[in-house]
Amino acid sequence: MDGSNQWRSVTTVTSIEMMSLCRNLAVLLLFLSDLPLHHSHLSTHAASTFPPATRPPIIFMTAFGSDDDYDDDYSDSSSPPPEVVHAVKTTFVQREVQLCQYNPCLENQEPCEQISAKTGCLCPGVSGVNELPHAPIIQVLRPISEGDDKGKIEVQWCAPSSVVSGYRVVIEGSEALEFGEVSRRGLVGSLEVGTKVCVEAVNGAGHSSSSEFSCKRYTLPESSEHKLLAGVIGGGVALLLLIIAAVILWNHQMRKKAKRDSADGLGNPSYSTVGTL
Repeated sequence: MDGSNQWRSVTTVTSIEMMSLCRNLAVLLLFLSDLPLHHSHLSTHAASTFPPATRPPIIFMTAFGSDDDYDDDYSDSSSPPPEVVHAVKTTFVQREVQLCQYNPCLENQEPCEQISAKTGCLCPGVSGVNELPHAPIIQVLRPISEGDDKGKIEVQWCAPSSVVSGYRVVIEGSEALEFGEVSRRGLVGSLEVGTKVCVEAVNGAGHSSSSEFSCKRYTLPESSEHKLLAGVIGGGVALLLLIIAAVILWNHQMRKKAKRDSADGLGNPSYSTVGTL
């Protein structure tokens, strides 16, 4: 009897627990079935309330580094990595231009090309070897007054900006005289006043043409005695003019003073006329 009651009690409790469990499952199923509709309603409401959000693009900044970094970044990509151009810094060194110490009027000096090769200086521009040379510049026709060459005329000139292999001194009415490429002067015989003398430059292409700078007519130079006499005469004339100017100025001042004294005497009462009784 007691066992039958105990089994009935256990059965009753189990039935109650089963009913409670079924009720809970039913409530859970009902909640789950209503959840998609509720989620859709919330999504629609949120979409209508808030504007669609735009995700900003992600920019990957990569510092310039080694090639291994680029290999890591593009290891999964089928395209080859872009070529990296590294900036090259170029430094410009301004060099002061230095001209060669070369005097085209100086005789027997080292050629400018050799000076430039030694020091790195710049030579004056010259015309080509296959071009006619420019005309030299004649400087002076100086007579020799002493020594073994007394009575001769020394011709002096300056080299042109051309390749020159020699020089010719052409005298009017006479044959030309030839001189070397390093020469800047040459002696010729005695000349008459007014004789024209020209200097020509020569190279493989020919000789230069005459110009007003490469020719000169011979004139007698002034002697030192003549120069001294001319100086004395010029100084005497200048002194005479200075004395004359001083006399004229002094005379003018004396006349002005006499006029002023005469005007002062007419205004003095002691010079007034007194009537006779």
